[in-house]
Amino acid sequence: MTDELFNVENKICIVTGGLGQIGKNFVQELNKRGAKVAVWGRTVNNERIAKTLGEQALTDANLRFYSVDITNKERMNEVLDDMEAAWGAAPDVLVNNAGIDTQPSAPPEVSGPFENFPEEVFREVVNVNLVGTFLACQAVGARMVKSGKGGSIINVGSIYGMVSPIQDIYAYKKERTGIPFIKPVAYSAAKSGIYNLTRYLATYWGKEGIRVNTLTPAGVWRDTQDETFIANFTARMPMGRMSQENEYNGALIFLASKASSFMTGSNLIIDGGWTAW
Repeated sequence: MTDELFNVENKICIVTGGLGQIGKNFVQELNKRGAKVAVWGRTVNNERIAKTLGEQALTDANLRFYSVDITNKERMNEVLDDMEAAWGAAPDVLVNNAGIDTQPSAPPEVSGPFENFPEEVFREVVNVNLVGTFLACQAVGARMVKSGKGGSIINVGSIYGMVSPIQDIYAYKKERTGIPFIKPVAYSAAKSGIYNLTRYLATYWGKEGIRVNTLTPAGVWRDTQDETFIANFTARMPMGRMSQENEYNGALIFLASKASSFMTGSNLIIDGGWTAW
């Protein structure tokens, strides 16, 4: 028996960055629960789809795949037209998951001191993470308003949009290589803007039945991460570990379903206690 409170069956959902580490888990969870899911990504092809989601995803009628640059509103509207033609209705759920960040393996020219941080890199990160989210909300939200059926927009934030990065975590890079790694300002600045964008849209679209919330994750474990970085990061984490990539699925389903029907303009923090210090 389906639990109606958390039911997303037949909802038309969009997941940007849908072939990324967290995004693929969102896609799989929504698909498993009977939703129709449009997967948006910068680079989408059959080989990557099969590698990320499995061969069966290529023939699943409840999945559609699109190459979308979220900084290109015209392209988003083309894709939305195609989705509505295929599925006969406007989207019910938008998950703004796409984004870019600077990893500890980044070269020194994009991970050095603030005083020398490249303006063009700052603009690129803000353009994707904040402007791209703004444009996706604009394009999809307009369809939700026109349809009159409401909807749920879930903007993915970050602990580094709420609090400043702890630079000590990365100090070992200089000790090891002689070249410092400074967690850059661009990602933090861009993600912090997501929170007030969420609050603004929650009040703006509240009477349209469109709920807008932020989901804030913490660091996600990957087997390609440096062991020293993992040790330093988890030493600061109250739960003593990084998250697994599927540990945000429950929060996603909560925000996409009737279970959160009276929740808008809020920030759901799933961070292992990072921001509780």
